[in-house]
Amino acid sequence: MPTYVILMNLTEKGIQDIKNAPARLEAARKSIEATGGKLTAFYLTMGTYDYVAIAEGPSDEAAVVQLLGLGMAGNVRTTTLKAFSLAEFGELLKKLP
Repeated sequence: MPTYVILMNLTEKGIQDIKNAPARLEAARKSIEATGGKLTAFYLTMGTYDYVAIAEGPSDEAAVVQLLGLGMAGNVRTTTLKAFSLAEFGELLKKLP
């Protein structure tokens, strides 16, 4: 399954309702699982981003749907990176001329 690194920043709405963040995270986890994905890690971070999540999904299309839904809720803004494992990286290198 494809892996995604999701960098998040709280919006004004998200910080004002920060005490409900754990419930929102649980709802997001269930939503990801309902589409065949998995939230593998979640961190509150200090620095440029407020949260970092690692998720797996059945496809890029499923990931986009999840991310659009997350954005629609208005609590965070996301920057998402598609990630490749070391094994996947090795396979990609084999395709080089």
